[in-house]
Amino acid sequence: MGELANCVRCDKVFVKTTKSICPDCVKEDEKQFQIVYDFLKKRENRQATIPEIVEATGVDEDVILQFVKDKRLRSTQFPNLSYPCERCGEPIARGKICVNCTDEISSDLRHQQEVEQVKRRNEQEEKQKAQTYYTRSRKY
Repeated sequence: MGELANCVRCDKVFVKTTKSICPDCVKEDEKQFQIVYDFLKKRENRQATIPEIVEATGVDEDVILQFVKDKRLRSTQFPNLSYPCERCGEPIARGKICVNCTDEISSDLRHQQEVEQVKRRNEQEEKQKAQTYYTRSRKY
């Protein structure tokens, strides 16, 4: 069963199921999606960029970007649709971060793992040294 929530757009109270917006806002989204899709399905508009779509349809850029992120508008069908990488702002067509940022993060993680391994080895060596007992023979 859903829970009561406030719509993130219009602040109306509604029973939340899967979306964080109320049914009225969902209907408005569908209208806006249909406007954008009708514009893009025309052959001469398939190469349009997001600013061109905003200008021609009047639909807010953030809404169009959300359609692309939700994969309702696919870059395979409309090649000039892209949105910014969440880390550096580079235009991308899928995912949340670009290839360069992915590579950089992976490299940083590998380096961190290597540092952790060296640290663990040093701790094990120190522990082993601490467990070693030395005796001294006394000569009388």
